[in-house]
Amino acid sequence: MVAIDREKCIGCGLCVKDCPAGKIRVEEKKAVWKPDCILCGHCVAVCPKGAVTIPEYDMADVEEYDRETFSVRPENFLHAVKFRRSIRNFQDRKMDRETLERILQAGRYTPTAKNSQACRFIVVQDRLDELKELLWGQIPDMAERVKKTMPQYSIFFKFLYRRHRDNPQDDGLFFNTPACIMVVADNPLDGGLAAANIENMAVAEGAGVLYSGYLTRIIDACPAVKEWLGIPETPLVCCMLIGYPAVTYKRTAPRKPADIEWR
Repeated sequence: MVAIDREKCIGCGLCVKDCPAGKIRVEEKKAVWKPDCILCGHCVAVCPKGAVTIPEYDMADVEEYDRETFSVRPENFLHAVKFRRSIRNFQDRKMDRETLERILQAGRYTPTAKNSQACRFIVVQDRLDELKELLWGQIPDMAERVKKTMPQYSIFFKFLYRRHRDNPQDDGLFFNTPACIMVVADNPLDGGLAAANIENMAVAEGAGVLYSGYLTRIIDACPAVKEWLGIPETPLVCCMLIGYPAVTYKRTAPRKPADIEWR
């Protein structure tokens, strides 16, 4: 539920105008909450008097707006986006729990459809070797199963497996990453947006990410791996390798001109 402090409320109606679900009205110059809202928190954020709370959420986590703290210069943000690189060469260095928790907060705060907040993040670091062993062992059978539906992937996965079998140090899937983050969500757009925010935060922390489409496909086609991850029935949106880059980039990389149509 949403709680509105009638002593603090001044009946300005800002919460009514900003409520995406239309679940607040003003009666006798005081805001009144209607049930069945999506608990998006816009009313909490917009109230000039701090009169609105959502008791089931951690209200101590709510921050007051400060322009110096919350504003990002457009040119700085665009530079950060341009400077990001997909990392395929990680340092042999674990990420500490506190840093990973800060990075995942960026995923937690990502907008979701109807405020479902249903993204789940699985971090594999301490048991990464166990996951690798299980996954490599599943690849031959998995490659056979997808031979008809995804022949090009079947051939490639068999090639990776043979290369790794002949030289276990040749890890063509994990690139020496110290950790993986699995983003799980019923709505793939929710998971994709969360992953993008996680990557931006990772870069801000001096780390880097690789979105591994190959690992995502392999895991999604291997029930034993999904069972190990605890997601037997939930869609895996993406698998992110995360860690500190073993290389230093000196400049941004060039790109094709933007394909934009103005109407």
